Amino acid sequence: MGREREAPKKSEKEVVSYTVEQLVAVNPYNPDILPDLENYVNEQVSSQVYSLDANLCLLRLYQFEPERMSTQIVARILVKALMAIPAPDFSLCLFLIPERVQMEEQFKTLIVLSHYLETGRFRQFWDEAAKSRHIVEAVPGFEQAIQAYAIHLLSLTYQKVPRSVLAEAINIEGLSLDKFLEQQVANCGWILEKGHGRGQLVVLPSNEFNHPELKKNTAGSIPLEHVARIFPILG
Repeated sequence: MGREREAPKKSEKEVVSYTVEQLVAVNPYNPDILPDLENYVNEQVSSQVYSLDANLCLLRLYQFEPERMSTQIVARILVKALMAIPAPDFSLCLFLIPERVQMEEQFKTLIVLSHYLETGRFRQFWDEAAKSRHIVEAVPGFEQAIQAYAIHLLSLTYQKVPRSVLAEAINIEGLSLDKFLEQQVANCGWILEKGHGRGQLVVLPSNEFNHPELKKNTAGSIPLEHVARIFPILG
């Protein structure tokens, strides 16, 4: 009978590693799942997946058992949350982290990085990130995620963006930028134009933000002809 019980134990362990989010949904305040949640954070990093709910659950458990808190795990959670920008994940996670922990140098750095991103100060962001490579480079895909956000933000503002502005925002220059632009032209509909002087302009795909005329009428809008019908009634 003893041998028959050993196999289920191994099977059960394998199931738990794949159903962390189910454990969170069923019993999020059970401290016994804390190690599974920590392992899942590392899995998110190595597999480049993401679960805000699981990470928030772990941070809540740390609040109840602060002596079990791993600052390395917390830092990884914040980096993953930063990669989800423009979603407010970073602020949601930070709210659950004690102030004394936030005062540690690595967390102060992440808070500064978040502020730079929220205010679109990309040059300062990349300069600060370069000083803290040991924090951000521990999470694969960080640079690509921030570059995608920078492009997203530029696309909301510009119809045509100067090459120099794009280079600063995504932290790519020279031949690397040339290759990047070639890929975007081929796959994403970007167009390259010569600007005034020696500058190059990048024409971004049209959307309702950089081309307001493309904005669709919302359900709450009132067609002009309906407004016109009201005037005689008011008169």
